[in-house]
Amino acid sequence: MGEIPNNQQIIEQEHLYLAQTYKRAPFALMHGEGVRLFDADGKTYLDWVAGIAVNALGYGDPELTQAIKQGVTSGLIHVSNLYHTAPQVELARMLVESSFADRVFFTNSGTEANEGAIKFARKAAYEKGRPDKHQIVCFSGAFHGRTMGSLALTPREKYQQPFQPLMPGVVLAEFNDLDSAAAAIGDRTAAVIIEPVQGEGGIHVATDEFLRGLRDLCDRHDALLIFDEIQCGMGRTGTLWAYEHSGVSPDVLTAAKPLAGGLPIGAILMTEAVAAAMHPGEHGTTFAGGPLVTRAAQVVLKRVNQPGFLQNVREVGAYLVERLSEINSPLVKDVRGRGLMVGLELTIDAAAVIEAGYEHGLILVNAGPNVIRFVPPLIVEKKHVDELVDKLTAILAGMV
Repeated sequence: MGEIPNNQQIIEQEHLYLAQTYKRAPFALMHGEGVRLFDADGKTYLDWVAGIAVNALGYGDPELTQAIKQGVTSGLIHVSNLYHTAPQVELARMLVESSFADRVFFTNSGTEANEGAIKFARKAAYEKGRPDKHQIVCFSGAFHGRTMGSLALTPREKYQQPFQPLMPGVVLAEFNDLDSAAAAIGDRTAAVIIEPVQGEGGIHVATDEFLRGLRDLCDRHDALLIFDEIQCGMGRTGTLWAYEHSGVSPDVLTAAKPLAGGLPIGAILMTEAVAAAMHPGEHGTTFAGGPLVTRAAQVVLKRVNQPGFLQNVREVGAYLVERLSEINSPLVKDVRGRGLMVGLELTIDAAAVIEAGYEHGLILVNAGPNVIRFVPPLIVEKKHVDELVDKLTAILAGMV
């Protein structure tokens, strides 16, 4: 048995063999327990990132682990979507019964779900005899993915410029500005896509009034309303779906990150009217919705959708906002968010605080240049909030 590699050895190998498209942390993670992670040198970290809002049940959850083991030992890891499998059907049923949706299409990721949603929206217009009704309206600060269609809906020059020309037919409006939205949405609009809570854009909550206004505008112009809940959905804001806070139901919803507790999956939830526009052969995927990942997702969805679980998210989320707001530092500009999706806006670059966090045993992530984003495992407790705030207070005090 070979020697277990340390942080430096793993990082050196990474530099040799992997495409250098990520700015990674200066350590290599080896295992996790609950809300804590451990690197190859044995250092322990309190995790406030959860794999970027993915690991809803934390690390080493017994029920999730057992479901994955059962899926592997069944021998049925993958069969393609040419065949029926019970785990896929059951997960689809659970998603439909816990949302506005009538139908589900599974994908492998959030970006892929958004790409599919664009296709579904344009096909719905095409089926009505309106191939010219192809425009997709998106909003400032949005992040919908990095593939060519979703990238066109992510209005950030540094992401878009090197990959021009992007998908045509995209119209940009201002987030939380109904006048701007009204000017952008018209007769040629196929769909409007929005995150009820923006993640990468800096943790900005769409107002109830804005979402209601978008629903009215979409109805008036026969356009689909798409909610991108890839990051803010599945319990993250304290309700199963973020749209529940406003009472506004979409025509299409995209979900992904936490759905299978760390295994790759995405989903497009939709009304019967949207689903009816798509026919066999018009969209597909080899791997999505396989029996292994859908077994795992059933466990996550069942757990997260329990009233007590969601109540804890709301309570700990409110406590997180309260404690962060108590930090007495000139470097803190704002605290905002919903549930366990919270942003701490600073007057300095967030990268310096994140780097210092590693030294203090904290795993943090940014949302834009000067916002620290807190999207921890949804099992986090108030004692973990206290530990976070104590360490953050010390870090910021050392930077004044």
